[in-house]
Amino acid sequence: MSKAPLDGWDASTRIGVVVPHADVGPEAELQAMAPSSVSIHGSRIHFAAMRAGGEMDEKIPHDPVRAFVEPPFLDQAVELVAASPLHALALAFTSSSYVLKAKGEEELYERLAPVTRGLPITGTTVAARAAFRALGAHKIAIVNPPWFDDVLSQQGADYFGEFGFDVVHHGPCGLPSNQKAITPTNLSAWIRTTVAAHQPDAVLVAGNGIRAVGTIKPLEEELGFHVVTANQVIMWHALHLADAAHVAAGITDYGHLFSTKP
Repeated sequence: MSKAPLDGWDASTRIGVVVPHADVGPEAELQAMAPSSVSIHGSRIHFAAMRAGGEMDEKIPHDPVRAFVEPPFLDQAVELVAASPLHALALAFTSSSYVLKAKGEEELYERLAPVTRGLPITGTTVAARAAFRALGAHKIAIVNPPWFDDVLSQQGADYFGEFGFDVVHHGPCGLPSNQKAITPTNLSAWIRTTVAAHQPDAVLVAGNGIRAVGTIKPLEEELGFHVVTANQVIMWHALHLADAAHVAAGITDYGHLFSTKP
């Protein structure tokens, strides 16, 4: 007797993710990494710097970056997705934590706690910090999306510096400021030619809207340092928060990170 195909209801681990309204990147990359036992469930909120079709402003203004995480819209989105039968939640955006800094980010998660229905919650920068520590990485490089300006990039370096990491390189990557124009090939070339010489222990490709998970395994094999990306780290961290470490360990095509524990 043949086995019935999986239909999504069979997932033993269900991860909720909050994403900007027109951004297909996080859910696409998370689902690509997820084995059949994991399902991804999204909730969307408006982001003023993003237009239909995932088009971004040339450089995103800072006011919308901060407004994105202010109440009530983020709180409502988290509450809605937390009402589903999930095991963990993830916030799939990076720049807001850069602007909030360490203290502001801590206050954000404290504010969201009452609407998460007791579910564990992570986000890109929280997960990235856990990933660096799990990998034993102290010297880090940060590759930001081209729609981050130099000020926002510096805020990102300052954020990780607050937690004791030595940021040996940071900056917006020199690629077109268009999500659809960034590919694993041209992103890998940028990391290879611009970042590798700084000899980091690990490089973070920040920004959940940048197409990046396809760069991880080939670059780690070629360059000899760890490569982590925004959507990879939230998948890894959310799985561990959901008590699905065995699932994370079974993901073998997206970098050394999945073989580690927070």
